[in-house]
Amino acid sequence: QVQLVESGGGLVQPGGSLRLSCAASGSIIRLYATNWYRQVPGKQHELVAQILSIGSTYYADSAKGRFTISRDNAKNTVYLQLNSLKPEDTAVYYCNIYEAWGQGTQVTVSS
Repeated sequence: QVQLVESGGGLVQPGGSLRLSCAASGSIIRLYATNWYRQVPGKQHELVAQILSIGSTYYADSAKGRFTISRDNAKNTVYLQLNSLKPEDTAVYYCNIYEAWGQGTQVTVSS
């Protein structure tokens, strides 16, 4: 069974940056789309960014121009670069590939 481990979250001031990582246990990122979701307590998951197996990317309107999804096939890792962070970006960010989910990493944007 594929395991996903996220890392890179933390506390950052508005306007700051973070890079989230999603490390997969197998060579799965080349076969399936990888999704980054985020969730705020009391709200549904929001799809933030996606990278398809062929490399095409998708971004939610809230992420366009600020977030960048990328991957390193050799490391079986997908990244989400978060720039120009806003307080409303505060959430737990989850990586998802097919039926596998990571444990989540907390991103807090606050001064």
